[in-house]
Amino acid sequence: MRQKPVPTGRETSFGEDEIIVSKTDLTGKIVYCNKVFIRVAGYSEAELIGAPHSIIRHPDMPRAVFKLLWDTIQAKHEIFAYVLNMDAHGNGYWVLAHVTPSLSDAGEIVGYHSNRRKPSAAAVDKVRGLYRDLIAIEKAPPSRKDGMASAFDELVSRLTQMKLDYDEFVLSL
Repeated sequence: MRQKPVPTGRETSFGEDEIIVSKTDLTGKIVYCNKVFIRVAGYSEAELIGAPHSIIRHPDMPRAVFKLLWDTIQAKHEIFAYVLNMDAHGNGYWVLAHVTPSLSDAGEIVGYHSNRRKPSAAAVDKVRGLYRDLIAIEKAPPSRKDGMASAFDELVSRLTQMKLDYDEFVLSL
């Protein structure tokens, strides 16, 4: 497996009519990815299958948002989220993700499914400032755990002030 890339500050893009699809197991390891995911991420299918989905995690993406995402899907709920990913070359790309738990016939979570579309530039501009603020909060304390907890509290506080849950916030942009 290649070494994790360093962010380049450049952005890559994909078509408005394209959908990035992936499925993961319970631990977040990729078990399926479509051709669009492979092309946009810049990894081979062999590099992606079995890899943690965090292989495409951009360091400028707040951990607090991922906590909210995981908390939501582990509670058997779907979530919409704006996510900044990073391809194999270090280029960022924004997605509007719809993540759902995959349930067995018995109602148990057996994995996770995500469809991602190209978000509007206006929505990305609005969320970019919030995410920058959350990243700064995450980096402030010496402990990563404390930083993430403080950023999560800030995210919840801002949503409460707007009288919105995260999905409503995302879909309002």
